[in-house]
Amino acid sequence: MPIFFVKTLKELERVAASAIREIIPSAKCIPRPHGYKGIVLVETEEDVLSELKEIPEIEKVFKVLAVSPADLKDIAESAAEIAKERIARDESFAVRTTRRGRHSYTSLDVNVAAGAAVQKATGAPVNLTYPDKIVLIEIIDEKAYIGVIDGKEELKKKYPGKPEVLSLLRKISIAQIPYTGPLSATKNLGLRIGRAVQTFELREYVVAPIKPVEVEELNAFLSGLLEGVNSRLEIQRKSYAREVRAVPLKLQDMYQFIRDRRGEPIIATSTRGKVITEVEDSLYEIVAKSKRVNVLVGAREGIPTGILRQASLIIDVAPGITLSTDTALPAIVSAIILTVLRKITSSKE
Repeated sequence: MPIFFVKTLKELERVAASAIREIIPSAKCIPRPHGYKGIVLVETEEDVLSELKEIPEIEKVFKVLAVSPADLKDIAESAAEIAKERIARDESFAVRTTRRGRHSYTSLDVNVAAGAAVQKATGAPVNLTYPDKIVLIEIIDEKAYIGVIDGKEELKKKYPGKPEVLSLLRKISIAQIPYTGPLSATKNLGLRIGRAVQTFELREYVVAPIKPVEVEELNAFLSGLLEGVNSRLEIQRKSYAREVRAVPLKLQDMYQFIRDRRGEPIIATSTRGKVITEVEDSLYEIVAKSKRVNVLVGAREGIPTGILRQASLIIDVAPGITLSTDTALPAIVSAIILTVLRKITSSKE
């Protein structure tokens, strides 16, 4: 009987098993084998891989082509045997192993041993990044479940030709009028904006009042801003393999900011501006050719008309809608980046 190795979100094993039985009543399902969460072993009378892939509760699934003892030599031999008929000499491959239970070897040891055996049996080259085929090895205590899938089934954050936006984001300096008002609300807005600022890893963020503000209110906003940046930075440093920098935060009157940046491109955002899609060529030219792009964002109040006159470009990213203070920055940055990316990708076609 065919066996399928199913992966689910943790706590959804029984839900997935129930969904499988609804579609395939004859299926024998074992959710959480040996108590391991996120797994369902499925035995059926026929090959039902395509049907299983249609079930949304299933995150990943592959047909088990071999079940071997969880011994390093046995696993390597079984992997090589099934690879002979499924991986051609001109196809690249990789081995991915997940272990559950106690063993005298690591997952990396399995990858190396099985990879060497598969390469010897097929003559195929190894490609750990973008393989044509992937040998999957799922070890549960004393058994190893082995299968082969197409490399395209492995969803990756990166792929050849996919553009990176970090270099574009690090050109953008945001100058935003600070939100002021009740202290708790002001700090909360600062917190949300701080998280957004750090999420995008902008070149810098400038708090830019246009008139005198109450010290207590400004302090609440700045306190929330710092807290938001630091909380997001901590998460990024834990999550990213690359180095992450804290976005520099500055305080400068917006009128002085405009004087200071004279000669540099300044993009103002306003409901009085042109729809961003109408000026995408100009926007692309500015972002692509400039070392620093200054973007002005309002808060409760919009950008003053006198400042708008100094802008290189005035854009409206959501015609007919006035963006709230906490959503303005992420919406504007996303719109700018997506517009520039569209021009970059279209120029390559």
